[in-house]
Amino acid sequence: MKITAVIMAGGKGERFWPQSRANRPKQFLSLTNDGETMIQKTVARLTDIVDINDVFVVTNENYIGLVKEQLTDLPDGNIIAEPKARNTAPCIALAAQIIKKKYGDAVMMVLPSDHLIKFTEMYVDTLRKAIEAAEKDKNLVTIGITPSYPETGYGYIQFSDMDESMPGAYKVARFVEKPNIELAKEYVNSGTYLWNSGMFVWKASSIIANIEQFLPDVAEGSAKIGETYGTDAFDSTLKSVFPELTAESIDFGVMEKAKDIYTIPGNFGWDDVGSWLAVERVNGADEYGNVEKGDIVSINTKNSTLIGGKRLVAAVGLEDIVVVDTDDALLICAKDSTQDIKKIIESLKNCNRNELV
Repeated sequence: MKITAVIMAGGKGERFWPQSRANRPKQFLSLTNDGETMIQKTVARLTDIVDINDVFVVTNENYIGLVKEQLTDLPDGNIIAEPKARNTAPCIALAAQIIKKKYGDAVMMVLPSDHLIKFTEMYVDTLRKAIEAAEKDKNLVTIGITPSYPETGYGYIQFSDMDESMPGAYKVARFVEKPNIELAKEYVNSGTYLWNSGMFVWKASSIIANIEQFLPDVAEGSAKIGETYGTDAFDSTLKSVFPELTAESIDFGVMEKAKDIYTIPGNFGWDDVGSWLAVERVNGADEYGNVEKGDIVSINTKNSTLIGGKRLVAAVGLEDIVVVDTDDALLICAKDSTQDIKKIIESLKNCNRNELV
């Protein structure tokens, strides 16, 4: 069966302000030392599994130029431009309908564009197991991450027995929302919970059937758009129908209700790069616990992340601080407050300073 990939690339990446902006969000930035952007890395990891002609990128219509600029081999027709953000269920439903129209049916790997993976071979091996499981019946497969600590910022997947007919695939017992620290410790200690990575594998026909059951209006609207794919009516139908679809996540709208859900545990060095703290995890720190990128001079500074722009950044006597400098904005933030960077965006909007958002 044809293997395809759907890369979800419509997010705003607000916690990476001031580098991440409305016109160039996180997935189009390079946060590693090799200069490759997040979306470039996401597609490059898949070259042994799927041809670039079978990769689809779902993004905001404002980012079409960025996708073309950074993924030069991607066919223009494989860029699905959302006229309005409607969360992951409509995004996936539309991609499934387009794949159905183009191929009849195919396996879909649905992957976020802003995750980093340390061990590509192990990642590819995990995806191959997921593909094998997804090809059977109407299985919906999710990639879970074996937790290394009690994280409270992720949802969790509880799994039960392994299916002997699908090596490496475990039946999903339930999905649970982000827990408090006590519950997170229980989950990790039990050995039967995984972090929910937001990566999925299924046949287009399988996910369409489930969306028809649980989100009928999304199914109807996405099918209407999909029917016009490859015709002159596609753009106008997309712009008129897609914004009216119910905004819903695939987890809540489908995965928490469907049957035949399986998970493949992953141990491939996954990082969802949720805040500036991830830069240290990804690139490593120096002997003083600092991460320094750009023209930096630091004196008596420890455990800090210092990201420079065009000018010199000098830091003296800092500890547990994030500093990010750009042409028009400077962020200075305590490490334990990085989740609150979104509040800066809200404040700027309230002050009508949208040029900085």
